[in-house]
Amino acid sequence: MKLYTRMISLTSLLAFLLLLIMGAIYYIAFPIDNWSVLWTKKVFEVPFIVILPTITILFGAVVGMVMTSFWQRRIQYMETSLTSILKNQTFSDPVSYEEMQDVLDRLKEVQQYIQDQTKRAQKLIEERASDQEETINQVISEERNRLARELHDSVSQELFAASMLVSAVIAANNNENETLTKQLQQIETMIQQSQLEMRALLLHLRPVQLKNKTLNEGIEQLLAELAAKVPMDIEWKLEEITVNKGIEDQLFRILQETISNALRHAKASKVSVLLMEREDLIILRITDDGVGFNVQEKQDRSYGLTNMYERAAEVGANLKIVSIKDQGTKVEVRVPLISDGGEQE
Repeated sequence: MKLYTRMISLTSLLAFLLLLIMGAIYYIAFPIDNWSVLWTKKVFEVPFIVILPTITILFGAVVGMVMTSFWQRRIQYMETSLTSILKNQTFSDPVSYEEMQDVLDRLKEVQQYIQDQTKRAQKLIEERASDQEETINQVISEERNRLARELHDSVSQELFAASMLVSAVIAANNNENETLTKQLQQIETMIQQSQLEMRALLLHLRPVQLKNKTLNEGIEQLLAELAAKVPMDIEWKLEEITVNKGIEDQLFRILQETISNALRHAKASKVSVLLMEREDLIILRITDDGVGFNVQEKQDRSYGLTNMYERAAEVGANLKIVSIKDQGTKVEVRVPLISDGGEQE
């Protein structure tokens, strides 16, 4: 509204000044002897001296309104464009505003600059978040290793000593007191189960790293160490396969999680591991003869199973778990082999 008022007032004033200037020039060129004729001469019953400035001022007002409307649309477009730039949105480039092309070009440069700065800021934030996440993961890993060492050096040793002591008491009793022998055997079973729980916990806290080992070497080392420490029959058959490091790491983590679950929950006496390559697929299969579980119900509330599915998905693998009550569980991972050209080998 202020723009309309100012523009109309300005154009009306300019028109009136132009009238005065033209009147003065006319008077100098053609002097008027009788000024009263300006009052007596009428147009539409209105004195000429009144109608002339009135028409001039009205003309100036109309011109002012037209010019105001003309620039108002362009100012509104500029406001809309600036709002779009602030919201990081692309604004349209009207064909009818050619007289503003230079300004629009500068606005586009400003918008591009803002977008570039936004991308740089987002990249910096992403890099900082990645650095923080890496630092946090490193701290967590170090703390888990420290906790695992302390548990191994204290609780695990004490459980082993308690197991040996109970075995010695049972041997010394020599079945003289059947009730006492039965209770001692129950205690020994509980201690052995606690040892399995502790070994599974240590496997979670301080997982074996592949480092410079192949997947076959890492699996064989892990299973050989477990076979020597746990009262469970562990057998494995590993074919020589060649895959990238990322797939090896994820398969190894899935194997660790599965073995840990078998130690803690399955109450299995036998675990079998098979690694092979068939029909452009890497197949990792782990089976046990434990108590089994409801896969769907367990998956909904188990972080370990969810983690296994996510690891398989990261390498484009298919993870399938089949479990039958009192008959055991089978976990199978099938990883497709993809060549560098994007096609299966």
